[in-house]
Amino acid sequence: MGRAPGLSVRLRLTLSYAGFLMVAGTLLLATVWVFLLRYVPDSTYLGPGPFSPTRSDLMDAFVPRAAQAMAFLLVFGLVGGWFLAGRMLAPLTRITSATRRAASGSLSHRIDLEGRQDEFRELADSFDAMLARLEAHVAEQQRFAANASHELRTPLAVMQTLLDLARRDPGGDTRTLLDRLYVVNGRAIDLTEALLVLSRADQRSFTRERVDLSLLAEEATETLLPLAEQRGIVLETSGDVAPAIGSPSLLLQLTTNLVHNAIVHNLAEGGTVRVTTSVRPETVELTVENTGDVLDPRRVPTLAERFRRGSERIHADHVGAGLGLAIVASITEAHDGALTLAPGPAGGLCVTVRLPLAPA
Repeated sequence: MGRAPGLSVRLRLTLSYAGFLMVAGTLLLATVWVFLLRYVPDSTYLGPGPFSPTRSDLMDAFVPRAAQAMAFLLVFGLVGGWFLAGRMLAPLTRITSATRRAASGSLSHRIDLEGRQDEFRELADSFDAMLARLEAHVAEQQRFAANASHELRTPLAVMQTLLDLARRDPGGDTRTLLDRLYVVNGRAIDLTEALLVLSRADQRSFTRERVDLSLLAEEATETLLPLAEQRGIVLETSGDVAPAIGSPSLLLQLTTNLVHNAIVHNLAEGGTVRVTTSVRPETVELTVENTGDVLDPRRVPTLAERFRRGSERIHADHVGAGLGLAIVASITEAHDGALTLAPGPAGGLCVTVRLPLAPA
């Protein structure tokens, strides 16, 4: 936005310092003048005794000296004010330079303002923290865009290859080709929907209302019960009424992702999934725990990263897009909650989502 040019802050501060000094000097000289006038007569006393000056004599002697003092104060105020304003505004110059570099696209630099805590130091520290968050966010978005492009390119390339084979062999098995295209296209659609959910959660573009996590847990387990029975997994749901504030659809997506992940990444036979809800003094908890292979504790915290697949836990019949727990983490963060992943002592994974308790 274009603005008309104006005086610099340093010049305005200099003029303010000089003006204040002139006003203070004028008041001081006025006070001295009034004080002297009380003891000086209007006319000369001609009687015996020493000579007494009159007010006119005092004015002749006082006014030139007062003018000289005011001129000195003016010069001193301008020079001293310019110097002091420069010293005071030096941190602001560094902050402005850092802001311009950030506006040009550089997010790796920091102000790192030295000195004790004051308003400028607080502003610089807040700006450095903002730059750090922006740099991490941009880096995450770049990795996400690259991974998403790679993940979407794979099914598209497979479909292109299948179509090329069908073109070169018009008399081939059309049924098999359609089945393969159906599977690959379904994976691309699932990935696209997952990306849309992530985008919606990251932008927090949803309406918040009262939600009971226990009802969402029951709905998710009922929906995924056929999949669990197909794999021989036992689903167990228990817990208390857990009221939270958030988006019902997103929280249902979160719960469904957790239960689905627990079913898919489980034992080949005789596995279990336990879904529980509980209420704490200020939070509500949703816990999904499953049986499975023993996990490396060092790798467990990375499972919620986007496009991170737990390759040691994935069976050959289900690969996934690597966004299940990433969506859970994003939805949890959008609802001001906390996500905890911990390996089970005998194998499997225990995931706990903590959300703020809804007011009564």
